[in-house]
Amino acid sequence: MTVHFIGAGPGAPDLITVRGQRLISACPVCLYAGSLVPREVVACAPAGARVLDTAGMTLDQMIAEMQAAHEAGQDVARVHTGDPSLYGAIAEQMRRLDALGIPYDVTPGVPAYCGAAAALRHELTLPGISQTIILTRTTKRTSAMPPGEDLPSLGASGATLAIHLSIDNIETVVEDLLPVRGADCPVAVVFRATWPDQRIIRGTLGNIASKVRAEGINRTALIMVGRVLDAASFPDSLLYDPAFSHGTRKAAAG
Repeated sequence: MTVHFIGAGPGAPDLITVRGQRLISACPVCLYAGSLVPREVVACAPAGARVLDTAGMTLDQMIAEMQAAHEAGQDVARVHTGDPSLYGAIAEQMRRLDALGIPYDVTPGVPAYCGAAAALRHELTLPGISQTIILTRTTKRTSAMPPGEDLPSLGASGATLAIHLSIDNIETVVEDLLPVRGADCPVAVVFRATWPDQRIIRGTLGNIASKVRAEGINRTALIMVGRVLDAASFPDSLLYDPAFSHGTRKAAAG
């Protein structure tokens, strides 16, 4: 028996991996985060499977379901949104399973920021503009950020920022980043990336908060900040430059 932690992807049901879908279709017990994972993702669960939406469950209740399945010799599909390694709260579940001697594995999924980048049709790492992506969030009702991970410090790096779980904190995001990025810094907010009701709001640090409030968006959105979002002038990468040699191609003769 194994508990399979599975990344469901950012929203579109067909963005789950082949492995993830295969595991769901084989598990007699399926626990899925219904507030963020579409029901269609777990529709492939076998007939008669115990399929539970964990949105209203506590950690104790979820672990109890896994323990009962373990005692019955039944595999469990534990389906999380995006990739479970990012804000998935899987570590606390694993800690409980370790204490109970219940085996588990992890199947990665398409992260939300990748779904957002695809919706925006942007590369997040452009030569000469940004070669670093920082995945972060802000503090409001959730756990406090560790020392040194405050948004002004991270923003000062100039890296592309993918700010999760913070759309209801948009004014604070703007306040923190304005001094280090400037009012003209491009921002894109992607609401429910890859879902049928996906919406994209583009702006700058100077106007994005008012645009978001005007759209009535206060949940399930990713805030992307960085110069890559409007960069039109950047050098081509060396990867395909005829004058550049690498392991599978020699530079063209002179």
